[in-house]
Amino acid sequence: MMIESVSGIGAASLSAGVRSPTAAAAPTEGPSFDQALAQVIGSAVDTLQAGEAVAIQGVQGAVSPMKVVDSVMAAQRSLQTVLAIRDKAVSAYQEVAHMAI
Repeated sequence: MMIESVSGIGAASLSAGVRSPTAAAAPTEGPSFDQALAQVIGSAVDTLQAGEAVAIQGVQGAVSPMKVVDSVMAAQRSLQTVLAIRDKAVSAYQEVAHMAI
């Protein structure tokens, strides 16, 4: 009897426009966190590899110094982004590890 009463209250509150906690946690459109992270890291690796290749071509004299500088700066920005993500992940892990259970 008690369970039927509780389920009736939940149905009444949903029909009244009150959102349930599970409705708020429903997944949204778009990639998951791990897919987005893999995409960002993959893009950063590609940028670093391209910067390295252009730097080697610059040493060989095949490309202009301006193109070398642009590629190296793009690689540096990508590396800084990856390091910032890593720092945030480590910080979040440490915060969770120090929580009292």
